[in-house]
Amino acid sequence: MATILRDWSYQYQWLYDGISWLAALGVGGERRFRQLALEGLEIAPETKVLDLCCGAGPATQVLVARSRHVTGLDASPNAIKRARERVPQADYVEAFAEKMPFSDNQFDLVHTSTALHEMEPEQLRQILQEVYRVLKPGGIFTFVDFHAPTNPLYWVGVSLFLTLFETETAWKLIQTNLPELLSETGFQVMAQKLYAGGSLQVIQVKK
Repeated sequence: MATILRDWSYQYQWLYDGISWLAALGVGGERRFRQLALEGLEIAPETKVLDLCCGAGPATQVLVARSRHVTGLDASPNAIKRARERVPQADYVEAFAEKMPFSDNQFDLVHTSTALHEMEPEQLRQILQEVYRVLKPGGIFTFVDFHAPTNPLYWVGVSLFLTLFETETAWKLIQTNLPELLSETGFQVMAQKLYAGGSLQVIQVKK
């Protein structure tokens, strides 16, 4: 069940940006947070990139600096509008992540940032299957999202944040073994890295 603070964070961009800025302090700031899922990856100007659930485009802005072929996808028309204004260099598609209007084997890289925790378990499975479908053979799927803290000192902050700004799906995600789920989908897990006392995870997999 969504809280009023969550609703406000989506209604007011300044509040969403402020929350993102505060949350990113645990990994060294917003700039580094947006780079976490891309660390160690080669992204050339001709790399075809999908920024899945792009929101208002904060990660899209990072991706267009490295590739000339970036597409942002989001189900929210307001998010797409903001992303177009913020990052006009990218192409945008308004659609659901579990039913993407792309052909098979279209992208070299699919990226998403703190979006998978929004999904119900069955919806998450559908999205992973869609990501696998639209990736080219050898393509990479990389993302950053919540993880159950490995440092007990982080549990209070994470619990408070999820209670105020997220829904029960976020709690379900941190109880999910994502590497196992990705392997079941057909991906080869390349890396899983934990940050901020284990409260954030970056996973990179290959088709």
